[in-house]
Amino acid sequence: MSPNHGKHRTERLDYIQSMLKQIRAMAEAERCDMLAYLIEMAFLEASDVLRAESRLRVGKNERDSAA
Repeated sequence: MSPNHGKHRTERLDYIQSMLKQIRAMAEAERCDMLAYLIEMAFLEASDVLRAESRLRVGKNERDSAA
């Protein structure tokens, strides 16, 4: 896997998260509560994935610099 793969994945996840935020706002404006809730859950999942990958990247960088 190329070093850029992680960067591109993070960029795609950031984009997905951004779109979910916008779509959630649209669902809320239309008073589609259940739909807004489900989109919020997807938004939170994207946030969790991004946070986990960030921790992995930081840990890998710390290990690489210590070697």
